[in-house]
Amino acid sequence: MIVILKKDCEKSRIDEFIDDIRQKGLDVHVSNGVDKVVIGLLGDTSRLDPHDFLANDVVESCERVSAPYKMASRSFHPESTVVEIGKNQPGVVSCFVGDGKTVPVIAGPCSVETEEQVMNAAVAVKKAGARIFRGGAYKPRTSPYSFQGLGVEGIRLLEQVKKETGLPICTELMSVSEIDNFQNVDLIQVGARNFQNFDLLKELGKFGKPVLLKRGLSGTIQELLMSAEYIMANGNENVILCERGIRTYDSYTRNCLDVSAVPYLHNVCHLPVVLDPSHACGIRWMVPVLAQSAVACGADGLEIEVHCNPEKAWSDASQQLTPAMFENLMAKLSRYAAVEDKTM
Repeated sequence: MIVILKKDCEKSRIDEFIDDIRQKGLDVHVSNGVDKVVIGLLGDTSRLDPHDFLANDVVESCERVSAPYKMASRSFHPESTVVEIGKNQPGVVSCFVGDGKTVPVIAGPCSVETEEQVMNAAVAVKKAGARIFRGGAYKPRTSPYSFQGLGVEGIRLLEQVKKETGLPICTELMSVSEIDNFQNVDLIQVGARNFQNFDLLKELGKFGKPVLLKRGLSGTIQELLMSAEYIMANGNENVILCERGIRTYDSYTRNCLDVSAVPYLHNVCHLPVVLDPSHACGIRWMVPVLAQSAVACGADGLEIEVHCNPEKAWSDASQQLTPAMFENLMAKLSRYAAVEDKTM
Protein backbone atom coordinates (compact mmCIF):
# COMPACT_ATOMS: atom_id res chain seq x y z
CA MET A 1 0.00 0.00 0.00
CA ILE A 2 1.22 3.52 -0.75
CA VAL A 3 0.11 6.80 0.77
CA ILE A 4 0.83 10.07 -1.04
CA LEU A 5 1.01 13.10 1.22
CA LYS A 6 -0.10 16.57 0.27
CA LYS A 7 2.46 19.03 -1.02
CA ASP A 8 4.28 21.23 1.52
CA CYS A 9 3.32 19.15 4.56
CA GLU A 10 5.16 20.14 7.73
CA LYS A 11 7.87 17.69 8.77
CA SER A 12 6.34 17.32 12.23
CA ARG A 13 3.03 16.23 10.69
CA ILE A 14 4.80 13.73 8.43
CA ASP A 15 6.74 12.27 11.37
CA GLU A 16 3.54 11.99 13.36
CA PHE A 17 1.84 10.15 10.49
CA ILE A 18 4.76 7.73 10.12
CA ASP A 19 4.83 7.00 13.87
CA ASP A 20 1.13 6.17 13.73
CA ILE A 21 1.72 3.66 10.92
CA ARG A 22 4.58 2.00 12.80
CA GLN A 23 2.36 1.63 15.85
CA LYS A 24 0.11 -0.51 13.66
CA GLY A 25 2.99 -3.00 13.36
CA LEU A 26 4.04 -1.99 9.83
CA ASP A 27 7.37 -0.90 8.42
CA VAL A 28 7.65 2.29 6.39
CA HIS A 29 9.57 3.30 3.27
CA VAL A 30 9.71 7.04 2.64
CA SER A 31 10.38 8.46 -0.83
CA ASN A 32 10.89 12.22 -0.99
CA GLY A 33 10.09 13.30 -4.54
CA VAL A 34 10.38 16.73 -6.08
CA ASP A 35 6.71 17.58 -5.54
CA LYS A 36 5.43 14.99 -3.09
CA VAL A 37 6.25 12.51 -0.35
CA VAL A 38 5.31 8.88 -0.95
CA ILE A 39 4.95 6.61 2.07
CA GLY A 40 5.20 2.91 1.35
CA LEU A 41 3.63 0.56 3.88
CA LEU A 42 5.48 -2.74 4.25
CA GLY A 43 3.92 -5.73 5.94
CA ASP A 44 0.46 -7.22 6.14
CA THR A 45 -1.80 -4.38 4.97
CA SER A 46 -4.76 -6.61 4.13
CA ARG A 47 -6.62 -5.52 7.27
CA LEU A 48 -6.27 -1.82 6.41
CA ASP A 49 -8.81 0.17 4.42
CA PRO A 50 -7.16 2.76 2.12
CA HIS A 51 -10.13 5.08 2.63
CA ASP A 52 -9.39 5.35 6.35
CA PHE A 53 -6.14 7.19 5.62
CA LEU A 54 -8.00 9.86 3.67
CA ALA A 55 -9.50 11.09 6.93
CA ASN A 56 -6.07 12.48 7.82
CA ASP A 57 -5.72 15.98 6.34
CA VAL A 58 -2.06 15.41 5.33
CA VAL A 59 -3.03 12.58 2.95
CA GLU A 60 -3.69 13.29 -0.71
CA SER A 61 -4.37 9.72 -1.87
CA CYS A 62 -3.94 6.09 -0.86
CA GLU A 63 -3.94 2.90 -2.93
CA ARG A 64 -2.87 -0.71 -2.82
CA VAL A 65 0.14 -1.90 -4.81
CA SER A 66 -0.71 -5.06 -6.71
CA ALA A 67 2.87 -5.97 -7.66
CA PRO A 68 4.49 -8.48 -5.27
CA TYR A 69 7.71 -6.42 -5.30
CA LYS A 70 7.18 -3.33 -3.17
CA MET A 71 10.46 -1.51 -2.54
CA ALA A 72 11.59 -2.02 -6.15
CA SER A 73 8.29 -0.72 -7.51
CA ARG A 74 8.13 2.72 -9.09
CA SER A 75 4.81 3.17 -7.29
CA PHE A 76 6.71 3.12 -3.99
CA HIS A 77 9.60 5.18 -5.32
CA PRO A 78 8.54 7.44 -8.24
CA GLU A 79 11.97 9.03 -8.68
CA SER A 80 14.64 6.97 -10.47
CA THR A 81 17.36 5.63 -8.19
CA VAL A 82 20.95 6.69 -8.84
CA VAL A 83 23.69 4.38 -7.55
CA GLU A 84 27.17 5.79 -6.90
CA ILE A 85 30.06 3.35 -7.39
CA GLY A 86 33.39 3.97 -5.63
CA LYS A 87 32.00 6.53 -3.23
CA ASN A 88 34.29 8.28 -0.71
CA GLN A 89 37.48 6.43 -1.56
CA PRO A 90 40.76 8.34 -1.79
CA GLY A 91 42.28 8.10 -5.27
CA VAL A 92 39.17 6.49 -6.79
CA VAL A 93 37.04 8.32 -9.34
CA SER A 94 33.47 7.36 -8.52
CA CYS A 95 30.71 7.22 -11.11
CA PHE A 96 26.93 7.32 -11.09
CA VAL A 97 24.68 4.70 -12.65
CA GLY A 98 21.16 5.83 -13.50
CA ASP A 99 21.63 9.61 -13.36
CA GLY A 100 20.48 10.10 -16.95
CA LYS A 101 23.61 12.11 -17.78
CA THR A 102 26.06 9.37 -18.71
CA VAL A 103 25.98 5.70 -19.68
CA PRO A 104 28.97 4.33 -17.74
CA VAL A 105 30.69 1.24 -19.10
CA ILE A 106 31.94 -1.58 -16.89
CA ALA A 107 34.76 -3.32 -18.77
CA GLY A 108 37.52 -5.86 -18.28
CA PRO A 109 38.34 -9.52 -18.78
CA CYS A 110 36.02 -12.41 -18.01
CA SER A 111 38.46 -13.71 -15.40
CA VAL A 112 41.47 -12.44 -13.51
CA GLU A 113 44.41 -14.54 -14.71
CA THR A 114 47.73 -12.83 -13.93
CA GLU A 115 48.91 -9.46 -12.62
CA GLU A 116 50.24 -8.47 -16.05
CA GLN A 117 47.05 -9.53 -17.84
CA VAL A 118 44.68 -7.72 -15.52
CA MET A 119 46.76 -4.52 -15.29
CA ASN A 120 47.19 -4.28 -19.07
CA ALA A 121 43.45 -4.71 -19.54
CA ALA A 122 42.69 -2.06 -16.92
CA VAL A 123 45.00 0.51 -18.52
CA ALA A 124 43.45 -0.20 -21.93
CA VAL A 125 39.80 0.09 -20.91
CA LYS A 126 40.43 3.21 -18.82
CA LYS A 127 42.14 4.87 -21.78
CA ALA A 128 39.09 4.10 -23.93
CA GLY A 129 36.70 5.62 -21.38
CA ALA A 130 35.48 2.76 -19.15
CA ARG A 131 34.35 3.95 -15.71
CA ILE A 132 34.42 0.66 -13.74
CA PHE A 133 36.82 -2.28 -14.10
CA ARG A 134 35.43 -5.81 -14.03
CA GLY A 135 37.18 -9.14 -13.66
CA GLY A 136 36.12 -12.50 -12.29
CA ALA A 137 38.07 -13.57 -9.20
CA TYR A 138 35.62 -16.45 -8.61
CA LYS A 139 34.18 -18.13 -11.70
CA PRO A 140 30.97 -20.19 -11.84
CA ARG A 141 31.64 -22.70 -14.62
CA THR A 142 29.40 -25.33 -16.15
CA SER A 143 32.20 -27.89 -16.08
CA PRO A 144 34.00 -28.73 -12.81
CA TYR A 145 37.19 -29.12 -14.89
CA SER A 146 37.17 -25.55 -16.21
CA PHE A 147 39.16 -22.71 -14.62
CA GLN A 148 37.34 -21.67 -11.44
CA GLY A 149 39.16 -18.38 -10.80
CA LEU A 150 42.03 -17.29 -8.56
CA GLY A 151 39.79 -16.56 -5.58
CA VAL A 152 41.28 -14.31 -2.90
CA GLU A 153 44.41 -13.78 -4.99
CA GLY A 154 42.19 -12.51 -7.81
CA ILE A 155 40.58 -9.97 -5.50
CA ARG A 156 44.03 -8.82 -4.39
CA LEU A 157 44.95 -8.19 -8.03
CA LEU A 158 41.73 -6.24 -8.56
CA GLU A 159 42.52 -4.12 -5.51
CA GLN A 160 45.91 -3.41 -7.07
CA VAL A 161 44.17 -2.31 -10.26
CA LYS A 162 42.04 0.13 -8.28
CA LYS A 163 45.10 1.53 -6.55
CA GLU A 164 47.03 1.98 -9.80
CA THR A 165 44.24 3.27 -12.07
CA GLY A 166 41.67 4.88 -9.78
CA LEU A 167 38.90 2.77 -11.35
CA PRO A 168 36.25 1.26 -9.04
CA ILE A 169 36.23 -2.54 -9.28
CA CYS A 170 33.45 -5.05 -9.91
CA THR A 171 33.62 -8.81 -9.39
CA GLU A 172 31.24 -11.68 -8.72
CA LEU A 173 30.39 -13.09 -5.30
CA MET A 174 29.27 -16.72 -5.41
CA SER A 175 29.04 -17.74 -1.78
CA VAL A 176 28.07 -16.16 1.54
CA SER A 177 31.19 -17.72 3.04
CA GLU A 178 33.40 -15.48 0.85
CA ILE A 179 31.66 -12.17 1.56
CA ASP A 180 34.29 -10.85 3.99
CA ASN A 181 36.84 -10.95 1.16
CA PHE A 182 34.76 -8.33 -0.71
CA GLN A 183 35.24 -5.43 1.73
CA ASN A 184 37.20 -3.43 -0.88
CA VAL A 185 35.06 -4.37 -3.90
CA ASP A 186 33.03 -1.38 -5.09
CA LEU A 187 30.31 -3.21 -7.05
CA ILE A 188 29.43 -6.81 -6.15
CA GLN A 189 28.04 -8.84 -9.02
CA VAL A 190 25.46 -11.58 -8.52
CA GLY A 191 25.68 -13.87 -11.53
CA ALA A 192 22.84 -15.43 -13.48
CA ARG A 193 23.23 -18.77 -11.71
CA ASN A 194 22.92 -17.14 -8.29
CA PHE A 195 20.15 -14.63 -8.91
CA GLN A 196 17.77 -16.70 -6.78
CA ASN A 197 20.29 -17.66 -4.12
CA PHE A 198 18.14 -16.04 -1.45
CA ASP A 199 20.57 -16.54 1.44
CA LEU A 200 23.22 -14.71 -0.59
CA LEU A 201 20.80 -11.91 -1.49
CA LYS A 202 19.83 -11.42 2.15
CA GLU A 203 23.48 -11.13 3.19
CA LEU A 204 24.16 -8.61 0.43
CA GLY A 205 21.26 -6.59 1.78
CA LYS A 206 22.99 -6.44 5.16
CA PHE A 207 26.47 -5.96 3.64
CA GLY A 208 25.43 -2.66 2.08
CA LYS A 209 27.75 -2.56 -0.96
CA PRO A 210 26.22 -1.69 -4.36
CA VAL A 211 25.02 -4.83 -6.14
CA LEU A 212 24.86 -5.65 -9.85
CA LEU A 213 22.08 -8.25 -10.03
CA LYS A 214 22.01 -10.31 -13.22
CA ARG A 215 18.84 -11.91 -14.56
CA GLY A 216 18.89 -15.70 -14.54
CA LEU A 217 19.24 -17.73 -17.73
CA SER A 218 15.55 -18.63 -17.62
CA GLY A 219 14.43 -15.98 -15.18
CA THR A 220 11.34 -13.86 -15.69
CA ILE A 221 11.27 -10.10 -15.16
CA GLN A 222 9.15 -10.56 -12.04
CA GLU A 223 11.61 -13.09 -10.62
CA LEU A 224 14.45 -10.61 -11.22
CA LEU A 225 12.54 -7.87 -9.40
CA MET A 226 11.67 -10.19 -6.52
CA SER A 227 15.37 -11.03 -6.17
CA ALA A 228 16.13 -7.30 -6.01
CA GLU A 229 13.43 -7.06 -3.37
CA TYR A 230 15.32 -9.55 -1.18
CA ILE A 231 18.37 -7.28 -1.19
CA MET A 232 16.37 -4.10 -0.61
CA ALA A 233 14.16 -5.57 2.11
CA ASN A 234 17.33 -6.40 4.05
CA GLY A 235 18.53 -2.80 4.04
CA ASN A 236 20.43 -2.21 0.78
CA GLU A 237 18.75 -0.05 -1.88
CA ASN A 238 21.89 0.30 -4.03
CA VAL A 239 20.84 -2.31 -6.57
CA ILE A 240 21.51 -2.25 -10.32
CA LEU A 241 19.61 -4.70 -12.52
CA CYS A 242 21.44 -6.40 -15.38
CA GLU A 243 19.91 -7.97 -18.50
CA ARG A 244 22.47 -10.48 -19.80
CA GLY A 245 20.42 -12.59 -22.17
CA ILE A 246 18.02 -15.43 -21.53
CA ARG A 247 17.86 -19.00 -22.79
CA THR A 248 15.52 -19.73 -25.70
CA TYR A 249 14.97 -22.70 -28.01
CA ASP A 250 17.54 -21.42 -30.55
CA SER A 251 21.31 -21.82 -30.20
CA TYR A 252 22.80 -19.56 -32.86
CA THR A 253 23.97 -17.28 -30.03
CA ARG A 254 24.94 -18.14 -26.48
CA ASN A 255 21.77 -16.48 -25.16
CA CYS A 256 19.09 -14.12 -26.48
CA LEU A 257 19.42 -10.46 -25.46
CA ASP A 258 16.04 -9.19 -24.31
CA VAL A 259 16.33 -5.45 -25.08
CA SER A 260 12.61 -5.01 -24.39
CA ALA A 261 13.40 -5.64 -20.72
CA VAL A 262 15.00 -2.19 -20.44
CA PRO A 263 12.00 0.06 -21.16
CA TYR A 264 9.68 -2.32 -19.30
CA LEU A 265 11.86 -2.30 -16.18
CA HIS A 266 12.15 1.47 -16.33
CA ASN A 267 8.37 1.69 -16.40
CA VAL A 268 7.64 -0.56 -13.42
CA CYS A 269 10.82 -0.15 -11.38
CA HIS A 270 13.02 2.73 -10.22
CA LEU A 271 16.34 0.85 -10.22
CA PRO A 272 19.03 1.42 -12.91
CA VAL A 273 19.23 -1.15 -15.71
CA VAL A 274 22.55 -2.26 -17.26
CA LEU A 275 22.98 -4.54 -20.29
CA ASP A 276 25.68 -7.17 -20.80
CA PRO A 277 26.00 -7.83 -24.57
CA SER A 278 29.05 -10.11 -24.11
CA HIS A 279 27.17 -12.90 -22.33
CA ALA A 280 24.05 -12.29 -24.36
CA CYS A 281 25.58 -13.41 -27.64
CA GLY A 282 28.92 -15.02 -26.82
CA ILE A 283 30.25 -13.91 -30.23
CA ARG A 284 32.93 -11.21 -30.38
CA TRP A 285 31.82 -9.46 -33.58
CA MET A 286 28.22 -9.17 -32.37
CA VAL A 287 29.02 -7.46 -29.08
CA PRO A 288 29.47 -3.91 -30.52
CA VAL A 289 26.18 -4.13 -32.42
CA LEU A 290 24.25 -5.23 -29.34
CA ALA A 291 25.98 -2.62 -27.20
CA GLN A 292 24.76 0.12 -29.53
CA SER A 293 21.22 -1.27 -29.47
CA ALA A 294 21.37 -1.33 -25.65
CA VAL A 295 22.18 2.37 -25.49
CA ALA A 296 19.51 3.14 -28.08
CA CYS A 297 16.82 1.45 -25.98
CA GLY A 298 17.74 3.44 -22.87
CA ALA A 299 20.14 1.27 -20.86
CA ASP A 300 21.73 3.06 -17.90
CA GLY A 301 25.06 1.35 -18.47
CA LEU A 302 26.91 -1.52 -20.15
CA GLU A 303 29.09 -4.40 -19.01
CA ILE A 304 31.54 -5.55 -21.68
CA GLU A 305 34.32 -8.13 -21.56
CA VAL A 306 37.74 -7.00 -22.85
CA HIS A 307 40.99 -9.00 -22.97
CA CYS A 308 44.33 -7.96 -24.44
CA ASN A 309 44.76 -11.40 -26.01
CA PRO A 310 41.29 -13.00 -26.09
CA GLU A 311 42.38 -16.06 -28.09
CA LYS A 312 44.47 -17.10 -25.08
CA ALA A 313 41.92 -16.16 -22.42
CA TRP A 314 41.38 -18.75 -19.69
CA SER A 315 37.60 -18.42 -20.01
CA ASP A 316 35.01 -17.14 -22.51
CA ALA A 317 37.61 -16.42 -25.20
CA SER A 318 35.06 -16.14 -28.02
CA GLN A 319 33.14 -13.18 -26.60
CA GLN A 320 35.87 -10.87 -25.31
CA LEU A 321 36.80 -7.77 -27.31
CA THR A 322 40.36 -6.69 -28.00
CA PRO A 323 41.36 -3.26 -26.66
CA ALA A 324 41.26 -1.89 -30.23
CA MET A 325 37.72 -3.18 -30.74
CA PHE A 326 36.64 -1.74 -27.40
CA GLU A 327 38.14 1.66 -28.18
CA ASN A 328 36.34 1.70 -31.52
CA LEU A 329 33.07 0.73 -29.83
CA MET A 330 33.40 3.50 -27.24
CA ALA A 331 33.86 6.02 -30.04
CA LYS A 332 30.67 4.78 -31.69
CA LEU A 333 28.71 4.81 -28.42
CA SER A 334 29.70 8.42 -27.78
CA ARG A 335 27.62 9.40 -30.82
CA TYR A 336 24.50 8.23 -29.02
CA ALA A 337 25.25 9.06 -25.38
CA ALA A 338 27.89 10.38 -22.98
CA VAL A 339 29.71 7.19 -22.05
CA GLU A 340 32.58 8.82 -20.15
CA ASP A 341 33.15 11.73 -17.81
CA LYS A 342 35.20 14.31 -19.71
CA THR A 343 36.27 15.91 -16.42
CA MET A 344 38.30 12.85 -15.40
